Amino acid sequence: MSGRARRPGPTVRTRVHEFNEDGERRREDRLATEEPLEIRLAWPGADARRAWVTMRTPGHDFELAAGWLVHEGLTRADGIATVAYCTDVTLAPEQEFNVVTVTLAEPPLREVGHRHSASSSGSSACGVCGKDSIGDVIAHPAAAVRWSGPLPDAATVRSLPDRLREHQSLFARTGGVHAAAVVAADGEMLVVREDVGRHNALDKVTGARVLAGHSPTPACLVVSGRAGFELVQKAVAVGAGALVAVGAPTSLAVQLAADAGLALYGFTGARRTVRYC
Repeated sequence: MSGRARRPGPTVRTRVHEFNEDGERRREDRLATEEPLEIRLAWPGADARRAWVTMRTPGHDFELAAGWLVHEGLTRADGIATVAYCTDVTLAPEQEFNVVTVTLAEPPLREVGHRHSASSSGSSACGVCGKDSIGDVIAHPAAAVRWSGPLPDAATVRSLPDRLREHQSLFARTGGVHAAAVVAADGEMLVVREDVGRHNALDKVTGARVLAGHSPTPACLVVSGRAGFELVQKAVAVGAGALVAVGAPTSLAVQLAADAGLALYGFTGARRTVRYC
């Protein structure tokens, strides 16, 4: 038997009892995988150190790490030198693909402290969890470039949830994940990612753009759930023109979007959408 670690997949099989009006049956079901990902950060003259731990769906881990660092203002899109799974000999085999080290070309733009300290962690529902103020987000160093091109019109905005759903294969199998997308002004889906954490999905789409050498500043971002403060924060961090959510926004999310000049849509479906700012 090989001693090599097996990379976790996005789903796991399980056996369930299903009860309905016709009775009971046993069948196989699929669950969305939820495992921890530790992001470590290194730069010239500094050894790798833990920056964040989140619960995520395995897959596109390098994108998640890159996107998270950009959203947090720790680096700009061109500041990432390498991303790799950690080869620390102290890691157990099952941890090998749950630790990612990002090496920056230069020191981070802000101190890796506060909630980025070694004790920091977050659940798959937790994104920003502790930003001190809206002013801190708007002053974000990664938000220097803002989208200045056209935005999707109302008809295009209403079409986005259905377009997103066409790419949600993991949701179709499990019913247990969120999705996010980078979208052009004409509604073209440029990148779509799924994850058990809605903030992770948004990190992944930004990371995908960054690691592909594209600008992380999009005309529009789309999310499959509600528009909480942490998702608006990420959209503002990359200078997005618009954020479209299937669900409701929160009061603080609307306030941040208005202050930052982000077009924010909620309750979006084929028949209607609501623009808040």
